[in-house]
Amino acid sequence: MTTVQLTNDIYHNINIISKNEGLLNRVAKYVRRLAKQVTDDPTLMTKEEFFARVDEAAKGKSTRMLPNENLTEFLRRQGYDL
Repeated sequence: MTTVQLTNDIYHNINIISKNEGLLNRVAKYVRRLAKQVTDDPTLMTKEEFFARVDEAAKGKSTRMLPNENLTEFLRRQGYDL
């Protein structure tokens, strides 16, 4: 099959299952995993991977901006030289 034929086949099959949200979620999750294999884009992740990263980050050190503090002041307080 050519790339165009494969693309048409994929879209045709997605159209068949488009009324089933559960199946579409599974397709989207699988496609994200495939896309992740061919790119270095760290934003390509499943919902589960995203929330796992959020949970992991919550275990670490956190800081908050002070009242009436702007972003530049906050970053300087964190040690960034602006």
